[in-house]
Amino acid sequence: DMVQHHPHHHSSEDVGRPLQVMYCSAECRQAALDQYHRALCLGGSHEDPDHPVNKLQEAWRNVHFPPETSSIMLMAKMVATVKQAQDKGRWQRLFSQFCCRSANEEEELAHKLLGEKFQGQLALLRGLFTTALYDEHLVRWFTPEGFCSLFSLVGTNGQGIGTSSLSQWVHACDALELPDQQREQLDAFIDQLYKDIEKETGDFLNCEGSGLFLLQSSCNHSCVPNGEASFPDNYFLLHLTALSDVRAGEEICISYLDCCQRDRSRHSRHKILRENYLFVCSCSKCTSQADEPDVTSDEEEDGEAEGETEDEMTDV
Repeated sequence: DMVQHHPHHHSSEDVGRPLQVMYCSAECRQAALDQYHRALCLGGSHEDPDHPVNKLQEAWRNVHFPPETSSIMLMAKMVATVKQAQDKGRWQRLFSQFCCRSANEEEELAHKLLGEKFQGQLALLRGLFTTALYDEHLVRWFTPEGFCSLFSLVGTNGQGIGTSSLSQWVHACDALELPDQQREQLDAFIDQLYKDIEKETGDFLNCEGSGLFLLQSSCNHSCVPNGEASFPDNYFLLHLTALSDVRAGEEICISYLDCCQRDRSRHSRHKILRENYLFVCSCSKCTSQADEPDVTSDEEEDGEAEGETEDEMTDV
């Protein structure tokens, strides 16, 4: 499994380099160095805006709505992993197991991020990606078609990772058996803590990232899923949990849509799935709603009326 996760920092014994990249533990730092980070380490150029990797990340931020700004670096880590690997073929075979089509010829669907209006941005990103990371063993990933397939691989298979150390701590506090007065004091402290943090960070409290998980990515979608991916250990180890009893031989399906999206009309759900995952859903919920008129959900229409646009590459 390959993960782009935050935060991470080199420890001070790192060959005399300044502290730049944070890791949660020495083990994680060593694992990253052994797998991909040696090829990506910026050393003293961490703050240099002209460094090729920094230019790539800055270009990505300018075409992609934050906070999920990690996908371009997930692609960079894939290249760096092959660069560092002794058995380069093994990693290339692993990556080839992920679905990476940028169009579905049967349904004549194309990934929305690879449409005409993004061609200029894609060409810019591919140029910067090539300058920063080119490797002769991966020539095909740097061609226009190969770069699109790499983009599509991450966009189609990438699993969002959200963990919050603070929420874990608050849940642990909630579980404490305390006298009423202490409970009130602790609850008041937690309320104030959230208010103070919000002044500094806004509502965004989680550590966010994006990862590729080979087994989980093979799960198909259903609008009434019987499985769910989560990160209960508060780091990037993915748990796939059954939401209902699963019969022998029954397919385990997860939802590619979040809870709000699943509550939208069949037409709206299909639009999201077509543009981002290149298929037309035929799950039991969609089949049972097949006679519904092709209308957009009220919430979505409200958003469009308020001038929401989809001109940013927001779903990778």
